[in-house]
Amino acid sequence: MLLRNPLVTDGYSVNQLVAASPPLDTNSAYCNLLQCTHFGATSVLAEDDEGLKGFISGYWIPARNQELFVWQVAVAASARGEGLAKSMLEWLVNETKPTALETTITADNKASWALFQAFADARSAVLTDVGICFDKTAHFSNQHETERLVRIAPQLGESTL
Repeated sequence: MLLRNPLVTDGYSVNQLVAASPPLDTNSAYCNLLQCTHFGATSVLAEDDEGLKGFISGYWIPARNQELFVWQVAVAASARGEGLAKSMLEWLVNETKPTALETTITADNKASWALFQAFADARSAVLTDVGICFDKTAHFSNQHETERLVRIAPQLGESTL
């Protein structure tokens, strides 16, 4: 499995992977093209001889030096259960070297909670459920579940993830 930063030519394939990965929110192909270009250095793509197997989009949080926000994690059905999401997350953090990582997760998304907890544990970091980031009623007009803000940071006295 090859892990690398995405290129603009990967945008449409990423769009199709996300669309084939419910319950992920789909974005426009244009959005995925921007993820692969503007945010390519803070994203990772996994591919093998059969094609695209996974994608993590991320970006630097504005006004916060070296803190990475993980926007979306997608793994093809054929590659699930093999630790690909964790491998991609490890690769991305090793490449970008953030001081902290944030993401949002719905309360019922057991796979994402497990992924980010396993990542934190492997790095001897602390995963904190900060609280509601985007509320089902206030922000999603009851069309999407509440997203909880999750922060992973080094333990006190350590400086990097």
